[in-house]
Amino acid sequence: MQNAEISERRRSAFCILHSAFDRGGLPLLVGIIAVILWHAAVRFSGTKIFPSPIDVAQAIGQLADQSLLWRYIGDSLARVACGYTLAVLLGVPLGILLGWYPDAGRAVNPLIQILRPISPLAWMPLAVIWFGVSNVAPIFLIFLASFFPIVVAATHGVRTVPPMFLQAGKNFGLTAPQLMARVVVPAVLPRIAIGLRVAFGVAWVVLVASEMIAVDSGLGYLIIDARNAGKRYDLVVAGMLIIGVLGLILDMILRRAESWASERR
Repeated sequence: MQNAEISERRRSAFCILHSAFDRGGLPLLVGIIAVILWHAAVRFSGTKIFPSPIDVAQAIGQLADQSLLWRYIGDSLARVACGYTLAVLLGVPLGILLGWYPDAGRAVNPLIQILRPISPLAWMPLAVIWFGVSNVAPIFLIFLASFFPIVVAATHGVRTVPPMFLQAGKNFGLTAPQLMARVVVPAVLPRIAIGLRVAFGVAWVVLVASEMIAVDSGLGYLIIDARNAGKRYDLVVAGMLIIGVLGLILDMILRRAESWASERR
């Protein structure tokens, strides 16, 4: 009996460790292997252009010592937060309304479909002319990058609400505003959450590109400035790595929000 209990405990402990490894250990192991291969490739190739992981780590430390690291990260996050938040505040209600009122959707949809495929970066020359070298230009581009995916996701979400849900709400005597708040919005939350995540990915890419031209700070500016000022490729790769890590963290946050929206449905 005692041996059976010990075996059960060992099995439970193994399951816990295996689950923990799947959640965090395996990605960490893959990351370590990637860094080792990166270091080996640079060392054995003898290249002087591409930096090693040690060079990149030293470059990040240099940025931190000069108080530039957190400033650039803060500037980039502030810009993407402004443009993305504005797109959410305008795009979600507009998308829901266009889905709720079919006539309005048919009237506005051609304009959306004309503007949506245009790359936000194509607007960059106009943004610089209109707003100059300032924070407004990248915020405007981030807004454009986020707005249309959010509108399309919200509109499609409303149009795919099962009619039986709406009929059930009407049978309970819900008014149109109550039907919208209690039935439609909860039903479309998962689709909106997916649209928000997709929109943020596009916005993050546009942020980096816009900071290379339209402003004089931020992670995108760090990359282009490091290349131009003495070809500091260690700083270039450091900026790329920071952008990737921040993007991963923010995507994990949005993934949690997406799971929460699905559970609320």
